Amino acid sequence: MSDAEFGPRPGEESVDLPAGFDAGLYFVGRVRTPWTERRDCPRNSAQSDAVCTLEVDPLFAPALANLDGTTHLIVLYWMDRAPRNLVAQQPRHAPAPRGTFSLRSPARPNPIAVSVVELLGIEDRRLRVRGLDCLDGTPLLDIKPYFASTDARPQAQVGSRRT
Repeated sequence: MSDAEFGPRPGEESVDLPAGFDAGLYFVGRVRTPWTERRDCPRNSAQSDAVCTLEVDPLFAPALANLDGTTHLIVLYWMDRAPRNLVAQQPRHAPAPRGTFSLRSPARPNPIAVSVVELLGIEDRRLRVRGLDCLDGTPLLDIKPYFASTDARPQAQVGSRRT
């Protein structure tokens, strides 16, 4: 991703990242969406009605067992084209920079994104879903069932204080 497409804005702060990593991941598949350029992606998963596909690699296909009857999933994916060194960002909608951990931006030290999606159907190792906001080909990290009884937090608030 070029700096012009996703580079630092005035007021943003970046850091030098450590030379090594603390953990390893296995991509379990790829996300297929209609979006090939960042400017075309929805700003968040709730803004999209597009039907997308989670393509699970054959090695991990057995992990899809028993998803029949599930209506919603938690999908974790790796925003592989986002910068990883921003610790303060200037959202277009905010008057001042904000700390990365106070934002849902894909630009973060570990560009892990999460969406709750509606599961529309399962065909072999492909899951048709609605509710994603990433570029076509984004690496898929994990799929979990969404439990409204434990995952929903209606009283949750997002702070606006800057500390």
